[in-house]
Amino acid sequence: MRALVLLLCLCGLPALAQTIEVEGTSMASGREDGTEAGLQAWVQEFRARALEAGVSAPVFDREMRGASYLPDVIARDRRQTEFTKTIWDYLDIAVSEERVAMGLKALKTHADLLAKIEAEYGVEKEVVVAVWGLETSYGSYRGDTDTLSALASLAYDGRRGAFFEAQLLQALQILGEGHVARADFKGSWAGAMGHTQFMPTSWAEFAVDHDGDGKRDIWGADPGDALASTANYLRHWGWTKGQPWGLEVTLPQGFDYDQTSERVKKPVAAWHDLGVKAAHGSALPEGAEASILLPAGHSGPAFLIFPNFQVIEKYNLADAYVIGIGHLSDRLRGGDPIKAPWPRHWRALTLDERKELQAALVALGHDTGGVDGRIGPKTIAAVKAWQKTVGQVPDGYPSPDVLSELRGPG
Repeated sequence: MRALVLLLCLCGLPALAQTIEVEGTSMASGREDGTEAGLQAWVQEFRARALEAGVSAPVFDREMRGASYLPDVIARDRRQTEFTKTIWDYLDIAVSEERVAMGLKALKTHADLLAKIEAEYGVEKEVVVAVWGLETSYGSYRGDTDTLSALASLAYDGRRGAFFEAQLLQALQILGEGHVARADFKGSWAGAMGHTQFMPTSWAEFAVDHDGDGKRDIWGADPGDALASTANYLRHWGWTKGQPWGLEVTLPQGFDYDQTSERVKKPVAAWHDLGVKAAHGSALPEGAEASILLPAGHSGPAFLIFPNFQVIEKYNLADAYVIGIGHLSDRLRGGDPIKAPWPRHWRALTLDERKELQAALVALGHDTGGVDGRIGPKTIAAVKAWQKTVGQVPDGYPSPDVLSELRGPG
């Protein structure tokens, strides 16, 4: 399994951010003296770069006139690595009975539209609707933050300056081309927009004019362009219609937990021969190679995951998000809830606790890829190696119990 830090939501719902900070990465800390005057000075300095990149002077001057410094956006961006949520707490909300019911209603309301999108792009309608459901609760909350102000504030802050400058340039092009009115150009605090929360550069590459009105409108009341754009995005990254994203499985006694990694891929028949079975009694699907994922260690559910899992990761790398999309889409098709219980007696480790865990592993000679609180493949491998030395099941899950044992007596 991979235990990437779960980040704050982009919209007003408990979805995860599309910008994932992964173990081993580094970035500037951001300016500590951000002000409205500072932003306006930065905007004037940025103007030359924007014009050089192709933004017209009238568009820049007209649209950036209304951009302002948003200190709350900067605060939320910096809090991301502090945020922790267990996967089961996340899924309780992401795939709640209410969200399933709302999704079934959306499928019925937009049946003709979704049938056309599925036929054109080869992505199941339930998957498209699941993305819509997790990102904005089926369009009911698309974000109310001024997109230019959010992107300008984040670019000016500098923590991920190059990324947000690119997003801001594309946002100006969107307005210049007239795809959306300035007053309606709103979204998440991090600049994601519309029914399915595209960043501006993703809009540029993947948004489509499904209704043929000359605009690629992902912001308005009609979700058609946004849903078709999401299907186009998934198709681009290799979605295979008819193939599952994954399914819940049971593992046999004595299973080799070194095999539980996205990096270990085997034909489904090989997993079957090792004693892996579908949790709900169906036959394992034939076809592509698959991996075993344990998002909560051996104490929680196990999943056999397929290449479509990696396609959903293009939307968001976090395992919780991908499982949320996949499981919600299954429920919208009439599938069963996850069968195995989650280890609900555990909580998520705080940032300081994750650093403490990494430091303890490093002190014992294991390579965690740094002591930064970002739990990724190297830290997982280090936890596995330590678990083997103490006779535990080597599932790599950084639980509170693992931290407690690393602390030692007292």
